[in-house]
Amino acid sequence: MADIQLQHVRKFYDNGYHAVKDFNLHIRDGEFVVFVGPSGCGKSTTLRMIAGLEEISDGSLQIGGRVVNDLQPKERDIAMVFQNYALYPHMTVRENMGFALKLDKVPKGQIAERVDEAARMLHLDALLDRKPKELSGGQRQRVALGRAIVRKPHAFLMDEPLSNLDAKLRVEMRASITRLHRKLGVTTVYVTHDQVEAMTMGDRIVVMKDGDIQQVASPLELYEHPANRFVASFIGSPAMGFLEGRLSDRTLVGDGFALPLPAALAAHAAAFEGKLVAAGIRPEHLALAGHGIEAVVDVVEALGADTMVGLQVGSQAIVARLAPHVQVAPGQRVKVAPEPARIHLFDMDSGANIGGSAP
Repeated sequence: MADIQLQHVRKFYDNGYHAVKDFNLHIRDGEFVVFVGPSGCGKSTTLRMIAGLEEISDGSLQIGGRVVNDLQPKERDIAMVFQNYALYPHMTVRENMGFALKLDKVPKGQIAERVDEAARMLHLDALLDRKPKELSGGQRQRVALGRAIVRKPHAFLMDEPLSNLDAKLRVEMRASITRLHRKLGVTTVYVTHDQVEAMTMGDRIVVMKDGDIQQVASPLELYEHPANRFVASFIGSPAMGFLEGRLSDRTLVGDGFALPLPAALAAHAAAFEGKLVAAGIRPEHLALAGHGIEAVVDVVEALGADTMVGLQVGSQAIVARLAPHVQVAPGQRVKVAPEPARIHLFDMDSGANIGGSAP
């Protein structure tokens, strides 16, 4: 096991495209860190630089205290799990899992011992003599994980390993990978575009956009204290809604609404008096009330455990997550009130969280 340190790492291509910009991060020994962000944000490129599959244009990469910029992938003692399982179709599960060890000339007895141990962890014991075509998608992904585990590397690198699975299998595999990490304690870097995966699996999450780190924090810290509007909108499901308006005497005044701010938030925002800002409100922090913001119901989605209600506030739209049996219908006029302590304010120009971001 080992820590991973990236110092001022950059990646740019001959055509001038700057894929990763001044990436600085220390991943602690045994930590599970998730890179998350939209397509093209640089998360997979960063992972591939750690793996040695992409050349680092500038900066320093250390694994276990050793600078590895110029080392080949096989010399970095890491194991990678891809979106594509890349199993050999003519080999059995046992042979697929032990193939890398065979290439490294590990003794047969030791290979068998490691494969059996990994198979027990991943509940593949009964499948060791099957070929990949006889396996389900989830079983194939577990074989790919087993192939990485038997190598006993310093670190696991996982590039969207669950994106080819259906929704039910993704949930099951999320839990399997989390349990596996807890048992093995191997440093893991995991890339995904799915913020639910990021929130449920990571010790820390690195939110990226356009090659830049937007924020690094624990899942709860990201949720409660997003550094900027992008992070606030990306983390959370459904996404945070925004109402734009002008600050006036501790009240946000916009098209068709006036939202009083709690004293602490108003104090943070005092310097923005008279300026345009955006109030961020998560759907779960809105409730129907006899007072509050006037809105018109646009869409109602009954999901069983709760009901998602799309609301039109003047010319702006937000979503409320309400109780499962709430009685509202499209076109109905309602009043909604946010939890005062849960309101965020964001600078319209920089996107920064005015109410204070995570350290």
